[in-house]
Amino acid sequence: MSLATLPPQNETESTSSRLRRADWAPFELVFFDCDSTLVSIEGIDELARWVGCEAEVAALTTQAMNGDLPLEAVYSRRLEMLRPTREHLRRLGQLYREHLIPGADQVIAALRSLGREVFIISGGLAQAVQEFGVFLGLPIPNIHAVEMDFNQLTGRWWETWKHPGGRNPDERYLTHATGPLTVGKGKAEIIRAIRQAHRGRALLVGDGLSDLEAGEAVDLFVGFGGVVARDRVRAGSEVFIDAPSLAPILPLALAQPTIPADYESHYLEGIRLIREGKVTFQNPVAREALLQRLE
Repeated sequence: MSLATLPPQNETESTSSRLRRADWAPFELVFFDCDSTLVSIEGIDELARWVGCEAEVAALTTQAMNGDLPLEAVYSRRLEMLRPTREHLRRLGQLYREHLIPGADQVIAALRSLGREVFIISGGLAQAVQEFGVFLGLPIPNIHAVEMDFNQLTGRWWETWKHPGGRNPDERYLTHATGPLTVGKGKAEIIRAIRQAHRGRALLVGDGLSDLEAGEAVDLFVGFGGVVARDRVRAGSEVFIDAPSLAPILPLALAQPTIPADYESHYLEGIRLIREGKVTFQNPVAREALLQRLE
């Protein structure tokens, strides 16, 4: 049963008795999108800026994220326009760090410290997303993004003694691995596979339509509007964060009155944002049930 879908309501039942019946259970698995969720940028748009086709790629990205065009129709087209190099992706991984949503690293650290399994599920490019995820403390198997193949015979490929880490930074995009993350509703497929290996209730946080569609594979989808508030995502989310902070994920996922002192400030911030209406719930009874768990 979805968290926001409470048991059928008897018309003669009082609101107070329904509140006593309602409950909010903690979550053991937490999935995050990356771009415009953990970070305040869209990586593909940054790559486009570096090669001078920002407007064209941004328009395609926006249409895909808003659901006006299917993801599979634009994914290959954007990469063919950009043809990024290994050096581009290294720079993008660094840019992700610089544009981290404030406190997002502490939110992830708190979740992991308290025994939650945390994953990144992104339609971004693996080299950059994985570097960023490792920076956040996640193991590589918990970071899912789109793998690319490079043309190794580009740039001064023969000067291997000059290549940092043995990799030619001028190697340029050749093709990408087609799979769930390059098509609509593909994130749900990956989440289901992960859930077969990990027990527990699952929560997904994301900003785009692909994230909303993946909500069918989890117990609760939380829309994030802290970078871009998309109308269709807001309308379809059981819970929607309308603030530039991921702190509400801590009380939403943990549902307990207290938290270790190292992470208490972020936990209290999350509770404050919920109480102040910066986190909206489709089902107000679910909100009250959560607040009861936090008392």
